[in-house]
Amino acid sequence: MQKREGYRPNVAAVILSSKYPDKCEFFIAHRSDIKNAWQFPQGGIDRGETPQEALFRELQEEIGCNDIEIIAEFPEWITYDFPNVLSRKMYPFKGQTQKYFLVRLKEGAQIDLQAFEIPEFEEYDFVEYEELFKRVTYFKRKPYHRVIDYFKKEGFI
Repeated sequence: MQKREGYRPNVAAVILSSKYPDKCEFFIAHRSDIKNAWQFPQGGIDRGETPQEALFRELQEEIGCNDIEIIAEFPEWITYDFPNVLSRKMYPFKGQTQKYFLVRLKEGAQIDLQAFEIPEFEEYDFVEYEELFKRVTYFKRKPYHRVIDYFKKEGFI
């Protein structure tokens, strides 16, 4: 795992619907604590946890479902800084260093945003590529483009 001083180790899931590969729809969710912030599910890696273990745990906590299959893993860690409006909330971290996974929901998987005590998301949607970057929060667009462009170039999407 990449460790950078001041950056929170994190995993992120680029979730494709169970209709993939016939139809390519990306899962995005609207955060319950930040107005107009749509993003992929993500979360911190606990001490002693592998990125894959964190992925399954975070998906269960955030969307109430880890009934997925991993398609691919982005080969690098992506680091970004929090925008000023989030820096106080996320203190002592100034940003995140993330490991991204491309996953597909298994047929019949059920999403339950109320599964965890304090829901991270209030609603979700499946969107096509063209809609994705219009909806996600501005400071996540650059890392999302980098990851998705890689997955497309490698033939996973």
